[in-house]
Amino acid sequence: MNILIADDDKNLRKILSRELSDEGFDVHETESGLDAASLLEKGDYDVLILDLNMPDLGGLEVLKKIKTLAISTEVIILTGHAAVSTAVEAMKLGAYDYLEKPFKLEELKAVVEKACEKKRLRSENLLLRAQIRRQAEARAIITNSPLMMEVLETVKMVAVSDFPVLVSGESGVGKELIAKAIHEASGRREGPFITINCAAIPENMLESELFGYERGAFTGAYEKKLGLIEIANNGILFLDEISELSPQLQGKLLRVIEGGVFFRVGGLREIKVNVKFVSATNKDIKAEVENGSFRADLYYRISALTINVPPLRERREDVPLLIDYFIKGNPAFKFKEFSTEALNAMSSYSWPGNVRELQNVVHRVLLLSKGSSIGASDLPDDIARKPEAAGRRLEDIERDYILKVMKEVGGQKGKAAEVLGIDPKTLYRKLSAYEQKR
Repeated sequence: MNILIADDDKNLRKILSRELSDEGFDVHETESGLDAASLLEKGDYDVLILDLNMPDLGGLEVLKKIKTLAISTEVIILTGHAAVSTAVEAMKLGAYDYLEKPFKLEELKAVVEKACEKKRLRSENLLLRAQIRRQAEARAIITNSPLMMEVLETVKMVAVSDFPVLVSGESGVGKELIAKAIHEASGRREGPFITINCAAIPENMLESELFGYERGAFTGAYEKKLGLIEIANNGILFLDEISELSPQLQGKLLRVIEGGVFFRVGGLREIKVNVKFVSATNKDIKAEVENGSFRADLYYRISALTINVPPLRERREDVPLLIDYFIKGNPAFKFKEFSTEALNAMSSYSWPGNVRELQNVVHRVLLLSKGSSIGASDLPDDIARKPEAAGRRLEDIERDYILKVMKEVGGQKGKAAEVLGIDPKTLYRKLSAYEQKR
């Protein structure tokens, strides 16, 4: 946390700066009220320790400037005995607290810690509000498919309970959108919707991300950190790629789902939360249970209510709708349209990468096509050619698509995994299997 000390008493400034630096704070100092106001306007300080009586610009004037500029810094006032009434006035202007000189260093440190905690909580609250606002603006599920209509009816039914939900389906079908739809249809819609991709975070960091940690829990844990489970309280936590959790974390997660309680890393105090868990996987999680890589008891807990999202090839009637939606989402290309020939070719294609692949192709075609009407010749070769022969195996389609993406990104596996929307480990495994079959 960044702390600014504004006091014209040089000795006091040096003592406070040394003591707070030793506590792990990033401390800056100034002897001038004018300079303090300027620094606050330009920089980002979490806490300001402000003397009321300074020669050029008094503490009250600095406070008024902070309020006018809507600066979010927490202010601790330092005052002499004769100016306590002025300190009370400062509190009315938004100061966090005041200390009367002379004061004990431990007393100051305690007030600074509380001010920092308030600033942290306020920042986290702003982030959550922004996330909720973005989710409210997120795109709706675009569909005319009877299969998807059934899915959306199921969403409404599972949303009313607090039971965990498992969303299954191939990569790119829109599992997170289904999770967001559950949130919007539930009584938790005013609460947070927090997402974590269990495959995208290293195992040694994932526990801290989920459960948080206490100060001093490990090297580098200088301050307490709230985990995503705690931040999702009274809302929904969406665990994407849940099958990638280690057995140890599976056990800890099971305890939270069953009892609503957990410990932060390094913590001794049990924390209680009210969270609805929505999980997602593109794997056959039953097979994962059978081979021992996923706990059976956790599986039965998270799959009490299951929603299977059909792949795009099973709801081809949605392809034209989605194309139109993607075009409208790119105002720069609103003058372009797909010809009947191009729409037929795209509707006939199997889309092994599902909606994510369709979106990428539409964006690419909009960008690279020269005319206002997009024909079949503007499409990638594997989409423009005649519909694939019936009975072609999904595994072959998936292999061809993965190898095509690998070629387009110049063999960069990390980039290919990002385009495909799958975990790099999954991509390495598939590429290795293709090599062995050659």
